[in-house]
Amino acid sequence: MSSGLAVLLVAGVLIALLLLKMPVWLALAISGGIGLWVLRDEAFVGSTLATASYEETSTFSLTIIPMFILLGVFAVRAKVAEQVFTIARRAFTKIPGGIGIATVAACAGFAAVSGSSIGTAATMSRLSVGEMRKAGYPASMAGALVAVAGTLGAMIPPSLFLVLYAILANVSIAQMLAAGIVPGTLSAVIYATYILIRTRKYSKVSSNGSALAQEIDVEIEKSQGRQQATGLPYRGLFRLGIIFAIIMGGIYSGLFTPTESAAIGALAALVILVLEFKTNGVREIARQFVGALTETAKTSTMVFAVIVGSSILSTFFVVARVPQTISNSVTSLDIPDWAIMALLLVFLIPLGMALESISILVITVPLIYPVAMDMGFDGIWLGVMIIKLIEIGMVTPPVGINVFVVAGTARLPSIEVFKGVWPFVVLEILLLVGFFIFPDVVLWLPSLVQ
Repeated sequence: MSSGLAVLLVAGVLIALLLLKMPVWLALAISGGIGLWVLRDEAFVGSTLATASYEETSTFSLTIIPMFILLGVFAVRAKVAEQVFTIARRAFTKIPGGIGIATVAACAGFAAVSGSSIGTAATMSRLSVGEMRKAGYPASMAGALVAVAGTLGAMIPPSLFLVLYAILANVSIAQMLAAGIVPGTLSAVIYATYILIRTRKYSKVSSNGSALAQEIDVEIEKSQGRQQATGLPYRGLFRLGIIFAIIMGGIYSGLFTPTESAAIGALAALVILVLEFKTNGVREIARQFVGALTETAKTSTMVFAVIVGSSILSTFFVVARVPQTISNSVTSLDIPDWAIMALLLVFLIPLGMALESISILVITVPLIYPVAMDMGFDGIWLGVMIIKLIEIGMVTPPVGINVFVVAGTARLPSIEVFKGVWPFVVLEILLLVGFFIFPDVVLWLPSLVQ
């Protein structure tokens, strides 16, 4: 069978397995194995399957992944997100859309220590969707805001996606983490600005006192009363700052390697967890600790399983000469390099609507990165663009994992959340175009990192 027909066969098998709701890692492994069997023989397939799990996961640099996951789980269980949200809510109470803006601020802050979009979305949906609904926000807006702001965990360091991209593309982890700061911050500012404009518009439409405006006022008064009575948990903001300083400060000062900083950050988060539950006794601390380890093991296993499955599919792509074919095809087009790069990146949008985010990363980076390097694009900039597109995939149907997480946690119809997502998707695309036209916005901070 020719390579072209083999690629079509593998694509069909992969789509069919995903439609049958087979685990993503297994669908990737099976489809890749079938492709290798068609092009080679049973011995080659057996050798690949036997060695893939070891060769792809035995790299020391991958130990940073479970460390960052453990750090995020400890931070969630230590109620850092809840404390940051309480402070942000108080800070923005007198601003139109204050609760929504507070949600964005808390998501950005928590993303700075959790490194997980799904974790950020799940945690913040429990804390803020109900508050926004009480204040009169439509269910679609409240759910969509948390789902989209949760994607900041993919961009703001320490991000698992930034780290994984750096490992796959063999670029500096420190520079990659630095590259996520400006795009992540700008995204948060744009989300908050949109909420400010939307809620202000509601207030102007009903100058005689709309239900939304009245409920927001009532909610602000309740919130202020609660916070004045109990005091604000500034320890959460302080703890968040400590973890961020350990990770980013340790890396950029040269005191720690990225892997060491992740491990020390996880240890600091464990200390914070102990301090938070010290009055509950040793048994509660032990329960939280064991629960965090169990959750970390489950998440890490999923990530590494996807890496193994994707490696088998990637081996098939190499055998079928897919990267070379793509490179030769796009470079032969009589259009500028920037247009070719734009086409390759746009292809990630429909891909993100059908595949899980980590799978997209491990499949596409080996395909797109060599082509981008041949055309002279920067690898760090490319990583930010790919991850930004993956963020869009996290909130667009049919997969839209963040939407389903928020809908399930907040008990909202997923269709309502998807309806509210589209204005944010438009904002994300506009921001992406800006990064494409002005790459220095992304690259100036990493350029300061040696």
